Amino acid sequence: MNHYLLQAFVKKIKMKTFKDLEFEEFKNEIMSGKKTRIQFENGWGASVVSHNFSYGGKEGLYELAVLFEDEIHYDNPVANGDVMGYLSEEELSNLLIEIQKL
Repeated sequence: MNHYLLQAFVKKIKMKTFKDLEFEEFKNEIMSGKKTRIQFENGWGASVVSHNFSYGGKEGLYELAVLFEDEIHYDNPVANGDVMGYLSEEELSNLLIEIQKL
Protein backbone atom coordinates (compact mmCIF):
# COMPACT_ATOMS: atom_id res chain seq x y z
CA MET A 1 0.00 0.00 0.00
CA ASN A 2 1.51 3.34 -0.97
CA HIS A 3 1.85 6.26 1.45
CA TYR A 4 -1.19 8.21 0.16
CA LEU A 5 -3.50 5.20 0.29
CA LEU A 6 -2.31 4.46 3.82
CA GLN A 7 -3.04 8.05 4.91
CA ALA A 8 -6.53 7.88 3.38
CA PHE A 9 -7.16 4.54 5.09
CA VAL A 10 -6.04 5.86 8.48
CA LYS A 11 -8.20 8.97 8.06
CA LYS A 12 -11.25 6.82 7.21
CA ILE A 13 -10.67 4.67 10.30
CA LYS A 14 -10.86 7.77 12.50
CA MET A 15 -14.09 9.00 10.91
CA LYS A 16 -17.06 9.09 13.27
CA THR A 17 -20.13 7.11 12.22
CA PHE A 18 -23.54 6.20 13.63
CA LYS A 19 -21.98 3.89 16.21
CA ASP A 20 -20.12 6.86 17.73
CA LEU A 21 -23.30 8.82 18.43
CA GLU A 22 -24.47 9.02 22.04
CA PHE A 23 -28.21 9.57 22.07
CA GLU A 24 -30.18 11.17 24.86
CA GLU A 25 -33.76 10.02 25.32
CA PHE A 26 -36.32 12.74 25.76
CA LYS A 27 -40.00 12.61 26.44
CA ASN A 28 -42.45 15.39 27.06
CA GLU A 29 -46.18 15.93 26.62
CA ILE A 30 -45.84 16.58 22.89
CA MET A 31 -43.04 14.36 21.59
CA SER A 32 -40.84 11.49 22.58
CA GLY A 33 -37.72 10.09 20.99
CA LYS A 34 -33.98 10.62 21.03
CA LYS A 35 -31.49 13.28 20.05
CA THR A 36 -27.78 13.93 19.88
CA ARG A 37 -25.23 16.41 18.61
CA ILE A 38 -21.72 15.69 17.48
CA GLN A 39 -18.93 18.16 16.73
CA PHE A 40 -16.01 17.36 14.43
CA GLU A 41 -12.45 18.66 14.38
CA ASN A 42 -13.08 20.67 11.20
CA GLY A 43 -15.63 22.96 12.92
CA TRP A 44 -18.61 21.20 11.36
CA GLY A 45 -21.02 18.96 13.22
CA ALA A 46 -24.45 17.37 13.12
CA SER A 47 -27.67 17.32 15.05
CA VAL A 48 -29.48 13.98 14.77
CA VAL A 49 -33.00 13.34 16.00
CA SER A 50 -35.62 10.63 15.79
CA HIS A 51 -39.01 11.46 17.29
CA ASN A 52 -42.66 11.39 16.34
CA PHE A 53 -42.41 14.76 14.51
CA SER A 54 -39.05 14.30 12.77
CA TYR A 55 -38.79 13.21 9.14
CA GLY A 56 -38.89 9.42 9.43
CA GLY A 57 -39.06 9.27 13.22
CA LYS A 58 -42.33 7.34 13.30
CA GLU A 59 -40.62 4.67 11.16
CA GLY A 60 -37.55 4.51 13.44
CA LEU A 61 -35.46 6.52 10.97
CA TYR A 62 -33.34 9.63 11.57
CA GLU A 63 -33.25 13.29 10.63
CA LEU A 64 -29.94 15.16 10.31
CA ALA A 65 -29.14 18.87 10.37
CA VAL A 66 -25.64 20.03 9.48
CA LEU A 67 -24.05 22.34 12.05
CA PHE A 68 -21.19 24.81 11.78
CA GLU A 69 -19.76 26.16 15.00
CA ASP A 70 -22.73 24.58 16.84
CA GLU A 71 -25.43 26.36 14.78
CA ILE A 72 -27.60 24.90 12.02
CA HIS A 73 -25.93 25.72 8.70
CA TYR A 74 -28.16 25.38 5.66
CA ASP A 75 -25.66 26.53 3.02
CA ASN A 76 -23.53 23.39 2.85
CA PRO A 77 -22.88 20.79 0.15
CA VAL A 78 -24.00 17.82 2.26
CA ALA A 79 -27.62 18.66 3.06
CA ASN A 80 -28.25 20.92 0.06
CA GLY A 81 -29.94 23.73 1.99
CA ASP A 82 -32.21 21.73 4.26
CA VAL A 83 -32.33 19.03 6.91
CA MET A 84 -32.24 15.47 5.66
CA GLY A 85 -34.79 12.93 6.85
CA TYR A 86 -35.82 9.31 6.51
CA LEU A 87 -32.21 8.19 7.04
CA SER A 88 -31.14 4.68 7.97
CA GLU A 89 -28.15 4.13 10.24
CA GLU A 90 -25.97 3.41 7.20
CA GLU A 91 -27.13 6.50 5.32
CA LEU A 92 -26.57 8.59 8.43
CA SER A 93 -23.03 7.20 8.80
CA ASN A 94 -22.24 8.11 5.19
CA LEU A 95 -23.49 11.67 5.71
CA LEU A 96 -21.46 12.04 8.93
CA ILE A 97 -18.36 11.01 6.99
CA GLU A 98 -19.14 13.58 4.28
CA ILE A 99 -19.50 16.32 6.90
CA GLN A 100 -16.11 15.39 8.34
CA LYS A 101 -14.58 15.79 4.87
CA LEU A 102 -15.78 19.41 4.48
